[in-house]
Amino acid sequence: MIVIPAIDLRGGRCVRLYQGEFDAETGYDHDPLELALEYQAAGCRELHVVDLDGARTGDPANLNIIRAIARETALTVQVGGGIRDQQRLQRLFDCGVDRVVIGSLAVNRPETVTGWLREAGPEHIVIALDVRLDERGIPRAATHGWTRNSELTLWQAVERFAEPPLSHVLCTDISRDGALSGPNVALYGEFVSRFPAIGLQASGGVRDRADLEALQACGAAAAITGKALLEGTLTRQEAGSFSRDA
Repeated sequence: MIVIPAIDLRGGRCVRLYQGEFDAETGYDHDPLELALEYQAAGCRELHVVDLDGARTGDPANLNIIRAIARETALTVQVGGGIRDQQRLQRLFDCGVDRVVIGSLAVNRPETVTGWLREAGPEHIVIALDVRLDERGIPRAATHGWTRNSELTLWQAVERFAEPPLSHVLCTDISRDGALSGPNVALYGEFVSRFPAIGLQASGGVRDRADLEALQACGAAAAITGKALLEGTLTRQEAGSFSRDA
């Protein structure tokens, strides 16, 4: 398993939201490019970037920063946030991004995303499925910046993408996001048992090295963490050590 640090961008600044709420923002005094270089120096090999402005408006607003990170680091960079059409997808690839993360569209228009998977190749597309557990503990997909719940289960959402087969799925338990409450290891372990051929990127709740070890033990291919690194409950060297050992 590798650890993928997350950088969330809003208005050119590094921020973190609590459970996706724009009114629950914490800002950090880090230059995004410098922070990416620091993660690289610590041994991390990949980076997850979210354009929160793009997620909110559908129009990517941090492309200059994204382009600089992609071109001035050796990191494998994946970027998400408001990708709703082919033009926006291509703009990110033109910035040098290695993988584009597709969220709501993967739930609402899977046939469109399947076409992108065929054209770009599964290695270059990450399907992001954000879930809330219902009263029976069934994970159901949420869309539109986590503001709308669907009846679609996580398992159904994945099964709709059969050809070409998925290489990467990023799954976030929304209730854990930005809360430093520990990841939903049971959920991610079930995902791996159902879809062993898909590289699972587990997101939400990571606090420390022990959480990373639990995700590694359940079979996750990667763990995404942002707040733990920014708050210092997980060190950059600890995150990088997983990538070096992978």
